[in-house]
Amino acid sequence: MIQVPRGTQDILPEESYKWQYIEKKLHEIAKNYNYEEIRTPMFESTDLFVRAVGGSTDIVNKEMYTFKDKGDRSLTLRPEGTAPVVRSYIENKMQHNVEQPVKLFYLAPMFRYERKQKGRYRQFVQFGVEAIGVEDPLIDVEVLSMLMNIYRSFGLKNLKLVINSIGDIESRNEYNKALVEHFSPRIDEFCNDCQTRINTNPMRILDCKVDRDHELVKTAPRMYDYLNDESKAYFETVKAKLDELNINYEVDYNLVRGLDYYTHTAFELMSDAEGFGAITTLCGGGRYNGLLEMMDGPDKTGIGFALSIERLLLALEAEGIEIPKDKGIDLYICTMTDEARNAAGTLLHKLRSRNISADMDYENRKLKAQMKDADRKNAQYTIVLGEDELDSRQADLKNMETGETVKLSFDDIINTLEEL
Repeated sequence: MIQVPRGTQDILPEESYKWQYIEKKLHEIAKNYNYEEIRTPMFESTDLFVRAVGGSTDIVNKEMYTFKDKGDRSLTLRPEGTAPVVRSYIENKMQHNVEQPVKLFYLAPMFRYERKQKGRYRQFVQFGVEAIGVEDPLIDVEVLSMLMNIYRSFGLKNLKLVINSIGDIESRNEYNKALVEHFSPRIDEFCNDCQTRINTNPMRILDCKVDRDHELVKTAPRMYDYLNDESKAYFETVKAKLDELNINYEVDYNLVRGLDYYTHTAFELMSDAEGFGAITTLCGGGRYNGLLEMMDGPDKTGIGFALSIERLLLALEAEGIEIPKDKGIDLYICTMTDEARNAAGTLLHKLRSRNISADMDYENRKLKAQMKDADRKNAQYTIVLGEDELDSRQADLKNMETGETVKLSFDDIINTLEEL
């Protein structure tokens, strides 16, 4: 039997209502912050991710789904959302928009070939935001405020926001020199990836999952000590505004994030809920100055974050928060004869065209089984159609919660349900 590909999942109706609820709330919050939706292709030129994400990252080296099309072009299924959004910003010349920053959000599937773990899939769904065009600490704080608002809106409480400054390009270069000097004498004690990173992107050693507990990682120089005056002032402004808004955070000087394009503010949001799992990160993001120029775009800056819907669902489960189910259908039609089934089909068409959700039995079951089906579908009202009802063009509309019934004509049933 053909089965679902490894690292993917079917989201069945008993779960999909949770996704719909989350997606609706995310759209509402994005609108409150004046972010507009952007939809980019599911696959892009491989070069986009090599250049933007960084050739030394695990995403590019190990996790991308890359293939050749019939024109022998190298294409890659989208592994993350920032690079495609920035590509679109440049290609569509959004730097000329009257309003800057251009504030965008996306809600889309991503693809990474990685080891399947709880809450991590090879096809997963991310919600992300990007504010491109202005470098201002207040934009950084707005993005962080939006991030916290999202998780709190679902009732989550066991949250920990961790921030750091990676500084500008000048600060990063000085810091990387210090890391090379720190790690080089004992680099042979580290994993093969880190032995490569020492020459390509030393900061990534601090982000290594294999060597995170090595003593040299714990005693590594602090990024903050290598920030120039401008970068320090930027970070202090971000922290001061977060304090003013009563947004709690911790500073982690080893937080560098896994992508090459980050500068200045970097952050992760984690779950402190008991039983959530070993990997506690819910969301991550940061500022990216220089990324647009790296992609042959204008001298513009941006900031954003991306969160996994799958991991958000795990966090809700860990804190015992239930997502409300849909109220069910408005009306269920039970039928007693073949003529009644035919009439029910016509009535259903009229009901649905008036935006009334309705259903009927299609298996020709007995009345008792039909009423059980109405309960399973959480029908608010039911009617029973038989010979008498067809002759009189009337039926008893029953409130399934109270048990009350009222006799109405077929047309009045439609009008009454529409009003209700």
